[in-house]
Amino acid sequence: MTEFYIIRHGRTFANAAGLKQGTINTPQTYLTDEGRAQAQLLAQNFDLRDFDALYVSPLERTKQTAAILNEEAQLPVIEDKRLLEISYGDWDGQPNDELMNQYPELFSTFVKDVRPEYAAVAHGETFTHVEKRVQDFIKDVTAQHPDERVVVVTHGFTVRSFAASATHAPGLTILEPENCSVTKLIVEPNTLEQHLIYYNRSTQGF
Repeated sequence: MTEFYIIRHGRTFANAAGLKQGTINTPQTYLTDEGRAQAQLLAQNFDLRDFDALYVSPLERTKQTAAILNEEAQLPVIEDKRLLEISYGDWDGQPNDELMNQYPELFSTFVKDVRPEYAAVAHGETFTHVEKRVQDFIKDVTAQHPDERVVVVTHGFTVRSFAASATHAPGLTILEPENCSVTKLIVEPNTLEQHLIYYNRSTQGF
């Protein structure tokens, strides 16, 4: 059995400003002091020395988070583009509230996030495409690390896609997790059977 521990990066300036970060990688999307503190708190409760591999998204906010978590363990850091955040296309970097006002039919007003239909208008990445690249990542990493424990540092929608992959949950059934929360997924190496053990667990959960 391969164990995946999937971590969302710490809070960023764009998170604080209510912007859709997507795949932009400017200083606006780097960790704030609060985000660094979140990662440091998680590091105190989540010891990477107990793990076998560390995979990260290539964006700076995930690499900053991983560096803080990995300070003691010094695991080799493996970057993988399949862990990138969803690309919101033309909407990357735009204020979420303004987009909701302009395109109310493409948002859930209940959870204040895009519906799957947004992609055609924003020229963005579809929900199913993110889930497909996450599935490909799970398959490849499970083959490389059977019966090992793997840490993944990635983004909110990507974490949600790991959970959706295991549970087959459609659309916005599963919502994005909090910054620096941990989600655990187990995978059977021979059959690739997946189970979601927990989702969006805070530092207090360890």
